[in-house]
Amino acid sequence: MIPKIIILFTVLAVVAARRSYQGYKVYEVLQETVNQAKFLHQLEQSNDSIDFWHLSKQLNDRARVMVPPGAQPAFIADLMRNGFQFSVLIDNVESTIQNNAAVASRKPIPIENSILHKYLRHSDINSYLDELANKYASHVSVVEIGKSYEGRPLKTITINENANNPVILLDAGIHAREWIAPATALYAINQLVEHATNNKNVLSNLTWVILPVVNPDGYEYSHEQERLWRKTRKPSGRCSGTDGNRNFDFHWGEVGASSSACSETYRGDTAFSEPETQAVRDALLKLKGRCKFYLTLHSYGNYLLYPWGWTRTLPDGWREIDEVAQAGAAAIKKATGSRYTVGSSTNVLYAAAGGSDDWAFAEAKVPISIIMELPGGGSQGFNPPASAIERSVKESWIGIKAMALKVAQKY
Repeated sequence: MIPKIIILFTVLAVVAARRSYQGYKVYEVLQETVNQAKFLHQLEQSNDSIDFWHLSKQLNDRARVMVPPGAQPAFIADLMRNGFQFSVLIDNVESTIQNNAAVASRKPIPIENSILHKYLRHSDINSYLDELANKYASHVSVVEIGKSYEGRPLKTITINENANNPVILLDAGIHAREWIAPATALYAINQLVEHATNNKNVLSNLTWVILPVVNPDGYEYSHEQERLWRKTRKPSGRCSGTDGNRNFDFHWGEVGASSSACSETYRGDTAFSEPETQAVRDALLKLKGRCKFYLTLHSYGNYLLYPWGWTRTLPDGWREIDEVAQAGAAAIKKATGSRYTVGSSTNVLYAAAGGSDDWAFAEAKVPISIIMELPGGGSQGFNPPASAIERSVKESWIGIKAMALKVAQKY
């Protein structure tokens, strides 16, 4: 038997290896004027030490900003100098993370019930996909479309393959810390496969291809080492990781993407520098002409966003995309009362070139390309407790299904 003291030291060593957010605060900052909004956007681009959890262009909106202890005096002074109203939303981020720590399941499949109550680890997610492919082999298949930088398999599940069907490609988890996005993708898979009878209206003439975790290295790192890690994990200079949603080769690096490798929005050394974004690119190109709807799940903020992310100008065909997005927003509002803001990324939030939705629309010629920013954890932002999963994924599925139905009507 292993002595208890050895077990204790082992546990303490693992805990010590994790990044601590002790003393980090999250501020809620009201932007009331155009100049205040511009100031916050400039601050977001110029200061790598602070982390904007939410930032939009809308006046009278409240930005949410995580600030480390050492940067708090200067940050507060800047806010006061520019006339901002602000308050502390989270007094100690580490306490919030510890209180809401999700216990990752490492038990064998079946895991259907776990989908609603736990944030599953990447290996468990892939095991679930494989189980479904074995159990429902007549209409479900799983393909490895690539590997992450650290060698983790990137698997898509294809549901109801038919060469004559329009295809919906759904992905999630390009940003590591947004755990609710893979959870939502898993729930969509579960509904389409194990509850197909209840969802036959989005299966009869549609093929679904779903990649539940685009960025498994970052996802695992956010579970094991740094809860709020956002990027991939491939080293670049003295820092690690690239923002996958700034790494696509369409107006790459032009605006809203940093050239600093330590930035949360680092664009990468080159466009498509990451094996994870290459895999998404190749999957979309393989479906070019068939894929009619690309939906990428992010969090948080209750938004349905579409191209362009690099300019305020709207693309040709934006009305068709808007119609699909509005259908999703209306369905959610009718069912639960939750409101989603719909519009182009740059006009609603901020400019961010190199996004997967822009590239899918412009280069892979997918006519309907949408980012769905899912609900977060209320004041807890990117760290909603496991108890919030069920409500969030069920509500989100209502919107996803409504958008899919609208696409089916069009194509």
